[in-house]
Amino acid sequence: MKKVGMAVIAGLAGSSVQAQNVELHEAFSGGTVYGDLRLRYEQVQQDNALKDAEGVTMRTRLGYRTLDYFGVSGLVEFEDSRNVLGFDDYNDTLGKNTNYSVIADPETTELDQAYLQYKVGQVTGRLGRQVITYDNHRFVGHVGWRQDRQTFDAARLTYTPLASVTVDYAYLSQRNRIFAESRDLPSKDHLVNARYQSPLGSITGYAYLLEVDKGADNALDTFGVRYVGQSDLESLAINYTAEYATQTSESGNNEFDADYYLFEVGISAVNLTILAGYEVLGSDNGQYGFSTPLATLHAQNGWADQFLATPSGGLEDLSFTVKAPLAGGNLTARYHEYSASDSSVNADDLGSEVDLAYQRPFAQHYSAGIKYARYMAGDAAAGKVDTDKLWVTLGAKF
Repeated sequence: MKKVGMAVIAGLAGSSVQAQNVELHEAFSGGTVYGDLRLRYEQVQQDNALKDAEGVTMRTRLGYRTLDYFGVSGLVEFEDSRNVLGFDDYNDTLGKNTNYSVIADPETTELDQAYLQYKVGQVTGRLGRQVITYDNHRFVGHVGWRQDRQTFDAARLTYTPLASVTVDYAYLSQRNRIFAESRDLPSKDHLVNARYQSPLGSITGYAYLLEVDKGADNALDTFGVRYVGQSDLESLAINYTAEYATQTSESGNNEFDADYYLFEVGISAVNLTILAGYEVLGSDNGQYGFSTPLATLHAQNGWADQFLATPSGGLEDLSFTVKAPLAGGNLTARYHEYSASDSSVNADDLGSEVDLAYQRPFAQHYSAGIKYARYMAGDAAAGKVDTDKLWVTLGAKF
């Protein structure tokens, strides 16, 4: 990755150089220090033999960003997650309290981001550990809901030849996942995302070619297209999204193919939004389910996190969402109905879920929220159980 990154920077340096705006010492002394703190209580109750989980964690994120110097800038950021107030009765995914339900927030202190960026004209190059997200985080996201968010060790190029066109390429050499450093994965991933903002809406084409660098043959190749549009009818705004992707998974002598579909229609009026969605993560004859390992999965198929891995029979998710302002904050209510996308599998009814959330900012730098998810299991053969999750959060940024 280092050789690739140096070639990127060298290539960019050969282009025209922006005018110097500050002295070198001013680029450092005039930089920005920032912080982000989040205190959270989480409770998990499941209808199985595991004990109910309960945890209070504090996530602290501190960073520093320089000013531009001849188009070059840098950022360094540290992140720490700790148990506080004595509430640590949960399975942290690293072998602690395995007789409890999972709360995926292990204690950790790590370098969250550290990169150099060079911008010249319509091209931006970035080398190092960084956050990368595309579109709605369905395929590539930062999993910001967890206390240890996901970042990537990457070399990235973004080209914007026109205001309406953006082409982005990233090579990932490591996936820094949400389970602390011990479970990060070396990789050889290529991400391409190209967007055109047309008069009729946004059109995005993408190719995500993923490979875990573990010394054995494996590949997960996804190609897709996404369309997002909006129509205004007097006091109403109608929003619509359509997306399709095809995927091939290869591991050893096994090869599977699956498709992905998404259709959403929303109506907004007087700050009230009502949204209906239908998402299908396809299956290859009940043997493999469409996979998105780099996604912000918590934001996709229900906050109870019952479908972080797609079942081998695939997943159909019919959802209805209502969003509305309330008492200076925002209220979200969502309902999911789940079923297998391959009707030949034994477990067709995968259950349903109700999600509720209220978030409110206050005193300029602070926010508070409460969030609840209730998953109701379907067919016993699906291996799911009734699950309730509750979160209470207090955040501060400076």
